[in-house]
Amino acid sequence: MAGKKESNFINMFTSLLVISFVAGISLGSVYNLTKAPIAAAAAKKMEDALRLVLPDFDSIQPIKLKSAFEPDSLLVFQGFQNGQLTGWAVKTWSKKGFGGEVNLIAGFKPDGSIKNISVLDHKETPGLGDKMQASKSDWYRQFLDKNPADFRLKVKKDGGDVDAITAATISSRAFTEAVDRAWQTIENAKKEGGNE
Repeated sequence: MAGKKESNFINMFTSLLVISFVAGISLGSVYNLTKAPIAAAAAKKMEDALRLVLPDFDSIQPIKLKSAFEPDSLLVFQGFQNGQLTGWAVKTWSKKGFGGEVNLIAGFKPDGSIKNISVLDHKETPGLGDKMQASKSDWYRQFLDKNPADFRLKVKKDGGDVDAITAATISSRAFTEAVDRAWQTIENAKKEGGNE
C-alpha cells in the first residue's frame, strides 16, 4: 500500500511539473509573438491621438516638463510647421476617476486654448463615465477652443465652467483635472521661459 501511494505522488508531481513546463513555454511563446504587435498598436494609437489633438504640424519634438501638480514630469509633444511652434500635446492623467486612473492627451494652440482632447485609456463605467470618449458622446466638445485662462476647468458643482456628464460627476472631475494638469504644466513652462 505504502509503495502505491508513493508511486501516485511521484506520478502526480511529474505530471504537474510537465504541465507547468509546457504552460510556461506556451505563455512565453505567446508573449513573444504578441509583444511587437501590441507595441505597434500602442505607437499607432499615440500617433493618431497626436494628429487629432495638435494643430497642423510637419515635425514633433518630445520633451518632458515638470508637472504643475506634483514633482513628476509629463511627456509633452511640441508641434512645428515650417519651424514655427503650432502647439503642444500633453500626455496627462488623473487618478481620481470612478474606476481609477484616466489617461488622456490634451492638445493646446499657441495662445493656450484647447485644440482637442483624446482619451487614451480608462476604466470608467460603460454607459456613464465612458461618455468622456469622443466615440461615446460629444461631451468633450465643450472644451474645444476654450482657453483655461478664462474657462475654469472644474465641474459646475465645484464652481467651474464644465457641465458634468450626467450621473458621472467623478469621471468628469477626473477628466477636467487631467486637462488642467496639462494646461498648468504648459503655462508654467511658458512663464519660466523654457521649451517653447
